Amino acid sequence: MSSSDIFIGETIGTAVLILLGGGVCAAVTLKRSKAQNAGWLAITFGWGFAVLAGAYLAGGVSGAHLNPAVTIGLAIEGGTEWSDVPLYIASQMLGAAIGAVLVWLTYYGQFRAHLTDPGVVGRKGEEGMVGQAAAPEAGPVLGIFSTGPEIRHVAQNLVTEVIATVVLVLVILTQGLNDDGNGLGTLGALVTALLVVGIGLSLGGPTGYAINPARDLGPRIVHALLPLPNKGGSDWGYAWIPVVGPLIGGAIAGGLYNVAFA
Repeated sequence: MSSSDIFIGETIGTAVLILLGGGVCAAVTLKRSKAQNAGWLAITFGWGFAVLAGAYLAGGVSGAHLNPAVTIGLAIEGGTEWSDVPLYIASQMLGAAIGAVLVWLTYYGQFRAHLTDPGVVGRKGEEGMVGQAAAPEAGPVLGIFSTGPEIRHVAQNLVTEVIATVVLVLVILTQGLNDDGNGLGTLGALVTALLVVGIGLSLGGPTGYAINPARDLGPRIVHALLPLPNKGGSDWGYAWIPVVGPLIGGAIAGGLYNVAFA
């Protein structure tokens, strides 16, 4: 596939992924949203449907990686040229940032209502969490844009992201192990979407299951830049974990595939 195919497919596909995934987080979090307090099930299924939409949209154009960890895993497995990896990742980052801006535009009024509510703005972040000194306060809407741990423990948080991403990428890689060896085609998008729902339900509790560096870092940068009143901090001290953990997990999954399945 051409460079323009990769750029267009990954940018638009990742933007749709983040628009719908971040959108469900906004819907559940923000005041004056009809879905406020809908809960974790709504979030996990919302992200699954977001993956389904983004993957189906981009699958025939760029292969629908939509995730640097998937791109790294595929490069190690041999299905993606290493020379294409920088373009894939740059396009995914751009798409994630665009998707985050679209979430803000969609919920503009709800963001303002939430962030000017004294009951919200007056809350303090958790301090003295396990494993390190107190973290800078994360803003009250940061969870719409990026992930954060329930218990701040660097080793556990990193390992959680590694394990969850290994599951994601390894299952994606093994979709090609059918009788014809040609993958599952468009059915693969549905399998991956259901997989993301399962990861969210089973492994998402500790860290919010970033499992995608672009999904976390791109929107976190947007959170830092947007003119949101009383938005608070972007928790940059934690930001490296949902980037490094998934990249390690994707690399491990690619290696495991070559050892066990190739």
